[in-house]
Amino acid sequence: MEAMSTLPVRRLEEHSRIPMDRRRWPATLAPIRQILDKGLDLGPITVFVGDNGAGKSTVVEALAAAFGLNAEGGTHAAMHQTRRTESDLADHLQLVRGPGASKRGVFLRAETMHGHFSYLETLGPSGLHEQSHGEAFLDFVTTRSGISGLWVLDEPESALSLSGCLALLGVLRQLASNGTQVVLSTHSPILAALPEAELIEVGDWGLRRSSYDDLDLVQNWRLFLEAPERYLRHLD
Repeated sequence: MEAMSTLPVRRLEEHSRIPMDRRRWPATLAPIRQILDKGLDLGPITVFVGDNGAGKSTVVEALAAAFGLNAEGGTHAAMHQTRRTESDLADHLQLVRGPGASKRGVFLRAETMHGHFSYLETLGPSGLHEQSHGEAFLDFVTTRSGISGLWVLDEPESALSLSGCLALLGVLRQLASNGTQVVLSTHSPILAALPEAELIEVGDWGLRRSSYDDLDLVQNWRLFLEAPERYLRHLD
């Protein structure tokens, strides 16, 4: 427990002075309602997995914004905004921070990184748009790996091949070993295998902690790879 006291975010809770209407989205989602009602403790490495629409991206986006990171991605110094698409959940969250913990961080939000790369070009040459999508993601991560604090990543696998996912795992593992807190949402069984991560499955039931082998994500991928025709026959 002592080691957890220095984490940038030890716990998510509903803000006592700004409660959220449970009848309004995203509080209508079971995982969000669970956080608002009971709070959520975070460890040094936390990975959220679940289907589209389950609420995992909503959670990590709100965490990043409540921490003070730019909602469209980037480091704690990024200031740009184009069109708001995230929920207002961050306005209703209170973060329990470790005393003396870093307030620096990085948010990689896959769906808005193209816009963030364009913003970076207004500050000076970055070369990110001259690379492939996956190369740019990995370049963005590796060149900022000296920033310790809180790293939040929302579905970064959208730009990455298998080898790219493995490269990202290497960077995240190094960050964590140097004391950075990592929070990740993913559909990838590769990224879900991040060593020493606490795995949280997100779904209609809310939030539940799981082992790697028990994740629906992992079981479904194994079944598909063993016999793709079992799934493909239902497409006709």
